[in-house]
Amino acid sequence: MELPFSLLLLFLSFSTCLHLSHARGGQRSSLPSVGFENGGYAGSTRHLFKESRSHIGNDVARGYMTNSDLEKAVKAFGKRCSNISRIYSIGKSVNGIPLWVIEISDKPGEQEAEPAFKYIGNVHGDEPVGRELLLFLANWICDNHLKDPLATSIVENVHLHILPSMNPDGFSLRRRGNANNVDLNRDFPDQFFPLNEDMDVRQPETRAIMNWLRDIHFTASASLHGGALVANYPWDGTADKRTNYFGCPDDETFQFMASIYSRSHYNMSSSKEFQGGVTNGASWYPIYGGMQDWNYIHGGCFELTLEISDNKWPSANELPTLWEYNKMSMLNLVVSLLKIGVHGRIFSLDTGRPLPGSITVKGINHTVKAGRTFADYHRLLAPGGRYEVMATAPGYKSRSTRIWLEETATTLDFVLDPEVTLKGNLLRCSCECDSGNKGRLEFLGFLWEGHLEIYFILIVIIGFLCFLFRRRMKNNNLSKHRHLVGPKRPVVVSNS
Repeated sequence: MELPFSLLLLFLSFSTCLHLSHARGGQRSSLPSVGFENGGYAGSTRHLFKESRSHIGNDVARGYMTNSDLEKAVKAFGKRCSNISRIYSIGKSVNGIPLWVIEISDKPGEQEAEPAFKYIGNVHGDEPVGRELLLFLANWICDNHLKDPLATSIVENVHLHILPSMNPDGFSLRRRGNANNVDLNRDFPDQFFPLNEDMDVRQPETRAIMNWLRDIHFTASASLHGGALVANYPWDGTADKRTNYFGCPDDETFQFMASIYSRSHYNMSSSKEFQGGVTNGASWYPIYGGMQDWNYIHGGCFELTLEISDNKWPSANELPTLWEYNKMSMLNLVVSLLKIGVHGRIFSLDTGRPLPGSITVKGINHTVKAGRTFADYHRLLAPGGRYEVMATAPGYKSRSTRIWLEETATTLDFVLDPEVTLKGNLLRCSCECDSGNKGRLEFLGFLWEGHLEIYFILIVIIGFLCFLFRRRMKNNNLSKHRHLVGPKRPVVVSNS
């Protein structure tokens, strides 16, 4: 009896581990982790669909929006809330379905000195709750603008971009990957291993996200997933592929942001599996080629991966309840851009114009770039600490200052002095003068760049001419003097 019983226990243990490993994909192990509104009861048991079940019956999607329904809902929102929104597409899926985005702002489509936030849903085709909740979010903000302080603050102080579905083809196919059966959350360039470096073989949905970040300077972001209940933050992988805690340079700030979502959720922070309802990705299970780490490294964008539902495909009639559970979390995470960190602009002292430089914080190996138009920066930092913040720009002297961050954000503008060098002044002049002076400045640049021999010859010639001129003038003066005085006469001394 002992052998069959042992085999049964081994089978059950293996089944349990497999059951808990597919929220983000891959294997995971036990995790050490860290902990605007708190939730209620403790989290329930996870119910995850196994990745091996690549196709799911159509009945499970009953009541969810089809891709056609989603497109109609997005466009209808744009018409109903046209005063605070615009609708645009960042590209198309493998099968040619547009990747529609809703932008919500009091000045949609315009550049402002404000932070930008993006939500991305349905990264995995078999995790559709996010695409539904993001439409709930957009409509709630529209309905409550000028009525609710959170909605009003978001509209008037943030540019919120919402991509309900990154993977519409996978949703139609009821599977994790896209139409090419590629997991889009493994398709980004990776910091540890040379993955996905060939742009030509990268999936069109991935390319669309990467180009999106080149066009818009996002401060923070979150992608919505299903299959667990936890707020996940970088890093997602480790250099040795081991499962252990591996924090990024802004680990403390990411922990704080993840806890904002968790504590605002109905019951995420009460999780028995994840301490405080948050986890470092690598300590949960390492993944490579993920979107979260790529955003932080290449886009300067602080992105979280949010597992918002134990069940990947809950019944459609549970969606309103799931929205209520996640509503405050989704709102508070966006508003956190206004409540934490240091924000401001960088200016040039000699011209008074915005200077698109960079912001660094002593002891944190991460650079945040200022916006190109207004030179505005939004440096997220955990509250309750002292920081030394430095602004830099090419051709200007860097400037730093120490700040103490309490529970609210701090505004700090920088005015940078130009470097005092002739070459720097010539170069700066060439940038700031109009096209009418272009020829003269090009001539000055020509003289400066490596033509010292011309200067030497000119100096010698001018010096020689000056010598001849002075000698000629001396001879002329002597002749005039002799002509006026006449010949010398002898002096006669006489006695009386």
